[in-house]
Amino acid sequence: MSRDFVKKSAPKNKKKTVKKKAVKKNKSQIPAWAWLFIGVILGAFIMFLTHLSDIAPSKTSGTATPTQEQASDPTSIEQKQIPKPRFDFYKLLKESEVVVRDSAPHIKATTTTQSEDYLLQVGSFKTEADADRLRAELILLNLETNIERVTVRNGETWHRVLVGPYQIHSKMAEARKVLVSNDINPLLLKRKN
Repeated sequence: MSRDFVKKSAPKNKKKTVKKKAVKKNKSQIPAWAWLFIGVILGAFIMFLTHLSDIAPSKTSGTATPTQEQASDPTSIEQKQIPKPRFDFYKLLKESEVVVRDSAPHIKATTTTQSEDYLLQVGSFKTEADADRLRAELILLNLETNIERVTVRNGETWHRVLVGPYQIHSKMAEARKVLVSNDINPLLLKRKN
């Protein structure tokens, strides 16, 4: 015997569609314009609260009550409550006045400082082999380098790797720029000739 499965399943589908329609009818029936109106009212209330938070509170509590004379003259109340700003820096500027001399001595001072040499200390090592290795790397960067032996307090000997000397500050700055671009942070040293 053969069965007709199509006819038996058809009534079940009708029941499901009826249930779906019934569920849709139970949802709230608030229209979209009501939600818009509620949102506008809520936004206005939040804006009102932020406006209130920006307003400074008045200091009416704790002050004495004005007398009849003061009540008739509101400007006297404002003058007593608000202190006037004081600007003392005008006096301070007059007291700390500095007399500037002629610019010619200043130029002579810069020419005397050119007797200094600028050196960049790149590293300091206990062994001469480590210092020589760094010196070779710096020579490949086209920098003038040398190693200086220094004896410190405890009698230890250290080997400083120095770049320079430079007598012109701009050349020293160029060498420093090359070192920094290669992740080497030099220490600036000044020495008199």
